[in-house]
Amino acid sequence: MTSIRGRLWRTLPLFAAAALVACAVAPLVGSTHLDLLKALDPSIPFARNTDAQILFVARLPRTLAAALVGSALATAGVVFQGLLRNPLATPFTLGVSAGASLGAMLAITFGWTLAFAGLSPVPLASFVGSLGAVGIVYALAQARHRGLSTSVLLLAGVTMNAFFSALILFVQYFANFAEGYRTIRWLMGDLDVSSYEPLLAALPLLLAAFVAFAWLPRQLNVLSLGSESAEARGIDVDRAQRLAFFSASLATGAAVSVAGPIGFIGIVVPHMVRLVVGADHRVVLPASAFFGAAFLVACDVVARTALAPIELPVGVVTAVTGGPFFLWLLVRRR
Repeated sequence: MTSIRGRLWRTLPLFAAAALVACAVAPLVGSTHLDLLKALDPSIPFARNTDAQILFVARLPRTLAAALVGSALATAGVVFQGLLRNPLATPFTLGVSAGASLGAMLAITFGWTLAFAGLSPVPLASFVGSLGAVGIVYALAQARHRGLSTSVLLLAGVTMNAFFSALILFVQYFANFAEGYRTIRWLMGDLDVSSYEPLLAALPLLLAAFVAFAWLPRQLNVLSLGSESAEARGIDVDRAQRLAFFSASLATGAAVSVAGPIGFIGIVVPHMVRLVVGADHRVVLPASAFFGAAFLVACDVVARTALAPIELPVGVVTAVTGGPFFLWLLVRRR
């Protein structure tokens, strides 16, 4: 216990500082020059203060969205890898992202106008789609087993992921040029958030997931030994598996509803963190939350500035970063 506390005190402040620095610096970086003193000057009316509009409307909501989404996807990746006992599992392995994407595609293509609780039609449909995917995969995993079968869960998730991806292509077939461009942009990951309403709508869901994550590290450590070993050590395996599955799915669904399916965060960040702090979930989970936030904020800055004034989808930047690392990880494990 002493060594764990020592590692927490040595590593978590560094990861937290990285996240804070990234969130503080990112709004100041962009293709348009920003005068911070002028932006914070209360004597200038907001309607005439261009710097304040750039800071508080164009950049700060986007930075906060990147931090929340990066933290959610990174921690969900840790939980799914622990639940499935598979180091290559991601938040999108079990079809949650594909279900969310299908909901968003339907809303964009068919022009849905329903809004609820601060969510516009596309994020709302995305979140509902993620819930549908979670329900189907969970029902399949429960069909022939008294508890939650992780092997059936994985097979059902992969199958539903492929099925929903096919439905997405089918829906895109009916889209016109403008709708098709919008759907492709959304599927590539889109952090173009210009208000705080989507963040406020997703925040309660993310907080609920993070509260569950705070209870899971010890359970995930023991589950990594196998279900029988975990039961022998007094762990309620069925409850721990259900909590891990639903909390990680909730975090993934909320994150995708805000920013679309941004890939590689859920696999790259946990493994990067493990290279530094080891495999204990009591350290990996909180460290991944901070590093995931810093990583996606940094990737978003690159997406906004690398080819300015053209803006890259942030999912492209995470893929370019995560792809080589993923291949290196496979070679290293071999």
